[in-house]
Amino acid sequence: MVSKLLIEALFNGSNSHSVSAFPLKAVYQTMERREDGVPAQILISVPKKRFKHAVDRNRVKRQLREAYRRHKQLIWDSLPVEKQMLVGFIWLSDKHYPTKEVEQRVVRILQNIARGGKAKK
Repeated sequence: MVSKLLIEALFNGSNSHSVSAFPLKAVYQTMERREDGVPAQILISVPKKRFKHAVDRNRVKRQLREAYRRHKQLIWDSLPVEKQMLVGFIWLSDKHYPTKEVEQRVVRILQNIARGGKAKK
């Protein structure tokens, strides 16, 4: 997600919801699908406050992107054709976790979002 308008809508919108599975928090919002046709857009934030070195932040972002890539169908399948999902993943911890554990947390969050997204058809 690169649009400042979409990011503002996600974090300042009244339709936004959040789900946590430590060390992750996800903020999500369902909206009308835009012309780009993508069912979901994500944003990944690993604050400098948590990891001072860029190499550490980049490692966590790689773990999150890969976990999302492998399991994105969980939310894609739950969305109606005319809807789009915006999801922002925020890292809350100041330590590294094994990739398998990060993937489990991402799956748990995506399952919770899918359940919430289905209710909003």
